[in-house]
Amino acid sequence: MNKAARKGRAIVLLSGGLDSATAAAWAISEGYSVTAISFDYGQRHRIELCAAQDVAKSLEIRDHVTLKIDLASFGGSALVDKSIAVPKNKHQKTGSNEIPATYVPARNTVFLSLALALAETRNASFLVLGVNSVDYSGYPDCRPEYLEAFKTLANLATKAGVEGTTFEILAPLVSLSKPEIIRLGISLHIDYGLTTSCYDPLDNGTPCGECDSCLIRAAGFKAVNLPDPRVLASMPSEEQNHGSDC
Repeated sequence: MNKAARKGRAIVLLSGGLDSATAAAWAISEGYSVTAISFDYGQRHRIELCAAQDVAKSLEIRDHVTLKIDLASFGGSALVDKSIAVPKNKHQKTGSNEIPATYVPARNTVFLSLALALAETRNASFLVLGVNSVDYSGYPDCRPEYLEAFKTLANLATKAGVEGTTFEILAPLVSLSKPEIIRLGISLHIDYGLTTSCYDPLDNGTPCGECDSCLIRAAGFKAVNLPDPRVLASMPSEEQNHGSDC
């Protein structure tokens, strides 16, 4: 993971989940100098912030920004409004026109905009994120056409863009299935036991095993004939209680 940077600086959106960890490891393996950014946005699964810290440390990412914003004040999503239940045992099929209750309005646009602002201050010209349009939950801001549109915006709406920097949006996982993502991560020596994907975990961080994200993750590990190390590390008998703090 310590390959000398040769491609310039990249801002990696690091949620603490399986996909973002894989994208971060990919960026490092490709020779980018990585700055990670995570968002404390009022999500009910704040345990992912602890996971993001652990992943950044394991990948030796020394420049890691955690930004606090309050999307919960808007509501409109099961991930930020506890009065809206997280759907359980109801996997959203790829290609469905239904937008699930876990969609957070304009979240990736907000996150990418803030990552773009950070990129200008860090002289970075690459934004890396782990979105996926194959095994995903039907979110409109995970599609390739959305990423291409944001790239156009980034180059039109920034001082750096006007002065000649060309911003690139890198989504190395966008066309991969979950098993393919896991295989890639394993080849990059990621410790997936550090990551968490659950939308509605128990207080001690144990995945619920029933939300859409848990179901997609479980199917991915089953397809590669491997146990999920996060599940093994998060047995209910553990005494650790992460709560909202790491």
